[in-house]
Formats: sequence, structure tokens, C-alpha cells
Amino acid sequence: MSHGLLGERARPRASSWAILRRVAAIFRPYRISVLALLATVTASALIGLAPPLLFAAIIDNISKTKDAHRVDIDALLIFAAVLVSALLSVVQSYLNNRVGQGVMYDMRNHLYAHLQKMSLRFFTSTRSGEILSRLNNDVGGIQDAVTNSFTSVFSNLIIVVTTVVLMAFLDWRLTIFSLAALPLFIIPTRIVGGVQRRLLARTQERVGDMNAQMQETLSVNGALLTKIFGRQSYEYARFDHTNRDVRDLTFRRLMTGRWFFMLLGLFGSLAPALVYWYGGKQVISGNLSAGNVVAFAALVTRIFSPVTQLLSVWITVQSSLALFERVFDYGDQPPDIVESPHAVALARPAGRVAYEHINFSYGDDIPALADVSIEIPPGQSAALVGPSGAGKTTITYLLPRLYDADAGRVLIDGHDVRDITLASLSDAIGVVTQEPYLFHASIRDNIRYARPEATDDEVHAAARAAYIHEFVDGLPRGYDTIVGERGYRLSGGEKQRVAIARAVLKDAPILILDEATSSLDSHSERVIQLALEDLARGRTTLIIAHRLSTILRADEIFVVDGGRIVERGKHDALLARGGLYASLYRQQFSGDGAAPTRDDGVVAAG
Repeated sequence: MSHGLLGERARPRASSWAILRRVAAIFRPYRISVLALLATVTASALIGLAPPLLFAAIIDNISKTKDAHRVDIDALLIFAAVLVSALLSVVQSYLNNRVGQGVMYDMRNHLYAHLQKMSLRFFTSTRSGEILSRLNNDVGGIQDAVTNSFTSVFSNLIIVVTTVVLMAFLDWRLTIFSLAALPLFIIPTRIVGGVQRRLLARTQERVGDMNAQMQETLSVNGALLTKIFGRQSYEYARFDHTNRDVRDLTFRRLMTGRWFFMLLGLFGSLAPALVYWYGGKQVISGNLSAGNVVAFAALVTRIFSPVTQLLSVWITVQSSLALFERVFDYGDQPPDIVESPHAVALARPAGRVAYEHINFSYGDDIPALADVSIEIPPGQSAALVGPSGAGKTTITYLLPRLYDADAGRVLIDGHDVRDITLASLSDAIGVVTQEPYLFHASIRDNIRYARPEATDDEVHAAARAAYIHEFVDGLPRGYDTIVGERGYRLSGGEKQRVAIARAVLKDAPILILDEATSSLDSHSERVIQLALEDLARGRTTLIIAHRLSTILRADEIFVVDGGRIVERGKHDALLARGGLYASLYRQQFSGDGAAPTRDDGVVAAG
């Protein structure tokens, strides 16, 4: 089963020639090196014709003229041809690898850059293990086709053509006799190649499934979950099933066509004997010289090896088309979020934010937001409160264009965010999420991620503003301390303060705080609340709050329910109104229970 976006919107498979044309276009930046490679291959193929002719000359010389000096010259020429051919093979290998590795480099870069442009919708709809499988396994699997197969096609094709021409020049009847059976191998080659292509496509799908499972269960979160629930045996059985499929499919693909290649190799081995049988009779009848028969036998041996390789390579190329198709499939998916050709850059944004009659859904028939209108003056704070699943986080997603609204406009300083350059939009907005993401790197590098050119003094100042500097400075390695995957070597409060320091360093005029203290203990919450208050000072701030105590002083509170703004105002006024906000407040502070949740089918957190 295919997963993610590809499984949801299957596309018709492109023809082999259409894919080959696209593959050929990949080589265009290397056309000079490719031409040099073809010239080297051609020269090597032509030089390779010399030894059979020289062998023929030696045999005829021995049997007729008996010129020992001429035998010496012919032997030296054979040695020179072999030496030059060996030197050319080194040049050919250099050019081949240079072009092949360059193409692989370009493909990885292009695919990675394209994936970076994809919207959040793509990543929430596709498993990360599947994405990594396309980028690593599929692109890596193409390498043999790029670095070896396509060069082998050119090389062997030239060898076959030049050898057949020489054979026909020596004796056209013996040429026809020697090559009569070759067309019989074309149809089996196409069949075997098609079967291998389908098997390889299926194998890569299962490899993607296996990578996704490994990524999910061998990450810190996954390993913790399996240990807590004692599901190691279950996950092993699931992995074993997928791994067995990969093994069986790979085995079937490798064994497909083995009998065919055995017959082809057998025919190639018997061909010289047939040449000697037929040619010997021609020598006896006086139609051919013994030297020509020896030359023909050598040429037949020379031609069947590249023919066998050509058929084998064509099968490899056909199966590799499945990998190219999978890579192109990702590369052809258009990003949902694109920059307008007339986009303007925000210069010194004041931070005025407005949502005008926003409607939005996540691609299904259930509206996530309906007619949402919000206005936040520069430097003021607005809080979003409401039941889980009401649409609070979805509202914040639209501001930095993680998604685009289906209807209505989101404005910054009067500019529709869809008319702002993506780079300046990103620079204008800082975000602190409920579950901060830290890289497996040092604390310094995690803070500096917001502004790579920042000095150490600026990093330390940001850490002080986030109330984390004293803690970091007291660690044995200080700011060089590695935080571990997703920051698991730090506590929740420490991770959150590192994330706040990162936002401080970014110094964006607009700030989004997505329940940044909801999962922390009371002490950490108080420390982080101080840091957030300092961070929000003078910035336009949009706060998602689960704990209402954190937003009592917000300039305006918007109550979200079922994707709509049902109440708005300051804390005291909303409390006096006795609506949903007052109900949430009473439940949270009366000790009667937790704030209510609702199951309204919205496909998003918050």
C-alpha cells in the first residue's frame, strides 16, 4: 500500500521514453564532459578492433609469407593497442564518475530544495520515513543507472556497431550466420525489464514503509512509547513482516531473467565454435583465409559480450525507471504555498495584524474556520482561548502562511500575506510552540538557528532574556552542551527557555505564542511567563492559551468555538458576560474539573 500524498492521488505511470527524455535532460549541464566521455568510448572501441585484425595478420603471415620481422611489429602493435585501451579506460572511468556523481549531487539538491518549498499540508499528509526513503533510497538506487548503466549503453553500443561493420567488411555471409539469433533476445529483454521495473517499484514502496516504521519506533519518542506500553514484540513482528516483504521482492527481482541470461551467455560461449565450424568449411573450400576465421571468432566473442551487457543494462535501466519515476513524482508535486511574482518585502513592519472574514478547511468537507475576523494594533496582545479543536492553532497557521485561507484575507500592515515575500514574512514573525523542537546540536547552535550570523554576546544576551543563561553557564560544557535528539537531555522548562531565547534572538516584530507554558510545572511556568512577558513587550503578540491565568492582562481576548469567534473583549468584560469564556474560567479555577473539550471533527490541534 502506498502512503501519503502519492497514495491519495495516484498518477498514471509515465511511458519509458518520456522518463528517459527527462533523465537525458538531467545530463545537460554536463554535456561537455559527456561529449568527452563519448569521444573516449569511441576511441577505445575503435582501438579494440585492432587486436583481432592483427591476430589475423600474424596467422596469415605465419602460414604464407613467414615474415618474422612483420610478426614482431604486429605483436608490438597488439601490445600498444592494449596499453592505449587501458589508459583510455582510466580516463573513461574518471569522466564517467565525475558526470555520475555530479548528476546525483544535482538530483539530491533539487529534490531537497523542492521538498523545502512544500507546505505544511504535505508534511502532515506524508510520513517522514517515506520522504526520507525517496531522498535516500530512491535517489541512491538511481546511482548505478546514472554512473554505470547509461555509460555502458553508449560504450557497448559503439562496440557493437563498429564490430558489426568490420565483420560485414570481412565477410557478410559469416556476419549474418553469426548474428542471426540475436533478434530473438529482444522480446524477452523487454518482458524481463518490465517485470523488474514493477518489482523494483513495489520493493521501494515497502522499503519506504520499513524506513517510516524505523523512524517512528527508533526515535526517542517512539522508543519511549514502545517501552512504556511493552510493545517491543509487536513492533518487532511488524518490522519482521515488512522486512520479509523487502527480502522476498528483492530476491524475486534479482532472480527474474536468470534463465534468460544463462541462455544468452551460453549462446555467446558457443558462438565462436559455430564460427570455427562454418568458417573452417569456408577455408577448406577456399572462400576464406584462416586468419579471417580467427579474426571473426575474436570479433564474435567481442560482440556477444557487449550485446549481453546491452540487454542486461537495458533491463537495469527499465527497472531503474521505477526509481526515477518515484523521484520525479515528488519533484513534480507543486507547492501549495508559492510566492506571488509581484510580492513586496516588508520593510520595518509596524506589526498591525488583521484577519478579514477568513474561511478555511484542511481539504475535507468540515470547515476549520468560518468567517473569522480579528484585528490587533501594533504592539498589542491578543489571546485566543476556547475548547480543544476549536481552531485556535489553525488561526495562527495562516499568519506565517503555513496554510493559505480558502476565503478572506490575512493582513500585516495592510498587506495581504499572499502578496508579501516569503523571506520577509518569515523575518517578521517569531513563534514559540507548546512543544519546542531542538536539533541534536549544542545549545549555542540551537539558539543561533534564528540568526546564524549572531555573535556569542548576542546569544548570551538572548539566553539572559529567556532566564536560561545562568543554567547554561553552570553546565560543564556551557553553551557547547549537546542537547540530544529533540532536546531530550533538557527538561521541558529548559527546552522551552532555549526556544524562547531563539525567538528573542530573532527579534521579530510579531510574535505567536502557542500554549508555551501549558505542559510545565508551576515553577517553570512562572519563570517562562516572565521570559514571555519580556519577549512580548513592544511586539504584536498572538497568544494561544489553555491556562487562562496567562492571558488575564491581554489587550483583547478572542473566544473561539467551532471555528468561529463567538466572544471578544477584555477579561473582566467577558467574565461579566457569563458566556463560554466565563464557563471556561469557572471550570479552570473552581476545581470542578478540566476545561471542556469538543469533538467537532476539525483536523488540527487547537
